[in-house]
Order: sequence, then structure tokens, then C-alpha cells
Amino acid sequence: MTTTPEIIDLLIESRWIAAVDPDVVLKNHAVAIHNGRIIDILPTGEARARYRAEERVTLAEHILIPGLINLHTHAAMSLMRGLADDLPLMEWLQEHIWPAEAAHMSAQFVYDGTRLACAEMLKGGITCFSDMYFYPEAAATAVAEFGMRAMLGITTLEFPTPYASDADDYIDKGLAARENWLDHPLIGFCLAPHAPYTVSDLTFERILTLSAQLNLPIHCHVHETRQELADSLKLYGQTPLQRLQKLGLTGPSFIGVHAAHNEESDLATLADSGSSIAHCPTSNLKLASGIAPVARMRQLGINVGLGTDGAASNNRLDLFGEMRLASLLAKGISGDASVLPANEVLRMATLNGASALGLSHETGSITIGKAADLCAVELGNLETQPCFDPLSHLVHVAGRENVSHVWVAGKCCVDHKTLRTNGQNDLDSAIALWQNKLEVRGEA
Repeated sequence: MTTTPEIIDLLIESRWIAAVDPDVVLKNHAVAIHNGRIIDILPTGEARARYRAEERVTLAEHILIPGLINLHTHAAMSLMRGLADDLPLMEWLQEHIWPAEAAHMSAQFVYDGTRLACAEMLKGGITCFSDMYFYPEAAATAVAEFGMRAMLGITTLEFPTPYASDADDYIDKGLAARENWLDHPLIGFCLAPHAPYTVSDLTFERILTLSAQLNLPIHCHVHETRQELADSLKLYGQTPLQRLQKLGLTGPSFIGVHAAHNEESDLATLADSGSSIAHCPTSNLKLASGIAPVARMRQLGINVGLGTDGAASNNRLDLFGEMRLASLLAKGISGDASVLPANEVLRMATLNGASALGLSHETGSITIGKAADLCAVELGNLETQPCFDPLSHLVHVAGRENVSHVWVAGKCCVDHKTLRTNGQNDLDSAIALWQNKLEVRGEA
């Protein structure tokens, strides 16, 4: 008896598939996709017999992985890439970045900068990012044009910027943007108080209430530098994390960014509360902020994802670089070469990030029922040969230049290393315009 093949939208056949959940690498399997979702994962021969696809993609020398998730960035700051290098955090912020933002911040700046970030991230296999910046309405427009998935921050500070006048104004404008994008399937929002040193207790209390009412994650810089801890101890008599715990912010909805300096009690707070950490190794090193004790965090069961931070402090929005650096730093600091193996680092860059954002039901692994957010990495080039372990190669050999295809919710966004979106139209001229404006200001 002959069974009629089921008609589907897309069949992706790959030499290897790293599912992440479960933690397996399948060889010569295919992923069947229909209406943007994964409906089956099975051996290639069986897939060809069972399904008739409108489109079939064969990846003969590739590993197919979940789309990468950038757990922390300031996307629009791509326009400030390399603007003020080789400076410590507070000097970098107060003397260069904040003045540049005061002079040039606008919805157009955020729209153009976010488009640049989306183009870079997609070409590097990133399908979802968590952002913390101003004018989220403009950022959402850019993200939608590129077809990415994003959690946009309702950024909050106490002091005025061109975007908002005070903490309540930041929150109200962010909530209005969220309301306008409620029905978009790929764009969500999170509450993004900048840091304990720029946000008051009263504002944190309002943010906590909103988080509970609207079921939104809280995305906040914390314990980035030793100076931050010293200042907090002087002002409040407690570390920033102790202060946030006392206010009730730590918990499953809390994403602490950086966490480079911690007492054992702070790590216990993170672990006991079920909080997550966005580890940004390159930015932390470049700003000489410190190195997060990720091996210890994982030992305690803390959920750790990976972020790039903004291109102004990292210079690249490259999660392949972050995966490799995170693994090497953890091994070097702990003195244990077995910590953070390739499969765990890939999980950090995918499912752990999704879990932190409350999106693990939707993305982060190649699992039946989830959205088809996928990235294909070619391992057939001379510089990636021989290949004994494709997962090891993914972290320690391959780079974003090896990404050949990217899909978000089943839609191809990168095809043979070429962006398939109209979002990059006029982008080159927009970047040149902003570079000229920033250079003129710098010379003034």
C-alpha cells in the first residue's frame, strides 16, 4: 500500500543536526517545516518518502543548529562602533557615549542603527535578540523589516535624554510602544531598568509591579565593575544584587547582565531565586570590567545565556566569538579543561537565552512544535577540515563567516550568505550619514 506524501512548505536536509533539546547530534536527518513550525525530525530517506516539500534545501557539509539568541545588546549603538575604544566603562559612558547620544539620539538614529545590527546579526546566525535602548517603536519597525525575533527593552533611567524626561516618562513611552506591537508574532517587550546606579528604589518598585501584571522579563545591568559594588556598599550598605533582592526583583523573570564581580552570597541569591545571567565576555574584557565566574554559576545551577553587548563596547555582534571566548575563559579561570564543553556553550547561546526571555516554548532548540528558527553552518571548507566532532568545530573552529542559511519562523532570511530582506535598502547611505555626523561632533 502506497502512502501519499504529505505536502509541506520546507524540508531541510543536513549532514548533522544539533537539536540542543534533547542534547543530541543527529546525522543525515531532515527537519520538516510547515506554517513556520517544525513538524517532524527524521532520517533523510524517510523524510523524502513521507513529505513532498514546496522547497527542499540540502546541506551536504553543514551542521544545522537552533537560531542563536543574543541575550543582551544595545542594537542601535552599532552606529557607534569603534567611536571610543580603549577606555574603562564609566569614562567611556560619561565622557563619550552619553554626550554622543545627547547630541544625536532620535527615532531615525535608532531605526538606522537597529537595521545595521539586524543585518549583522542575521548574517551571523542570530535569529533573536534582547535589546536595551531608546525609541523601541523605531527599533521594532527595523526588526520587523528584517523578519527577526526580538524582545525590546522598555529602557528606564532617572535622568533626561532626548527620548524621555524622567523614569515615568521612559516607562510610559515604552508601554505605549509595546501596546502598538502587541499583535506582532516575532516582537515582544521586556522591562529594562538600566542599572542599580541609574535607577531608584521607587522606580524599581514600579517595574516589579509591571513585571508581575504584564508577565514581562526584567533585563538589567548588574555587578559589571568593582566600582559599582564599592559605590553601592557606600550608599546603601549592600551590594546591588542584595538591594535588588530586598526590593523583590530577583527571580525567574530577572536577567542580570554581566555579573562579573560577585560574592558567594550574591551567586547564591541568583541560584536560589532562579534568576538568569547574560554573560558578555568580549565586552567585559574590552572595557576591563572583569570576568564573570561562569563555571561556578553553572555549578550552582544558574541559567546563563550569552550576549554581545552593544557594538560600541564589543565592536562585533558575533555570538560565535562569544561562544568560543566564554568556553576558553571558563576553562582558564577554573583551571579545569572540562568545564563549558561545546554542547553546553551552544545551549547557552540558544535554549538558555530563550529560557531567560520566557521564549523556551517557542525557540532555542530544534524541537517538534517549536518555531523554525534555524541556522546552517558550513563545515566543508579547507579551514574546517578534518571534522571529527561537529559540535567542537562549531565552537572552536567555525565562525560567523561559515553561516550559510538562516530561517526565522520558517522564513529564509539568509540564503547562501546573502540577506533576503528589503530592510537593507539605503542602509549604506544611512550609515555614511551618521558616521559623518558623529565624526563632525568628535572634531568639534
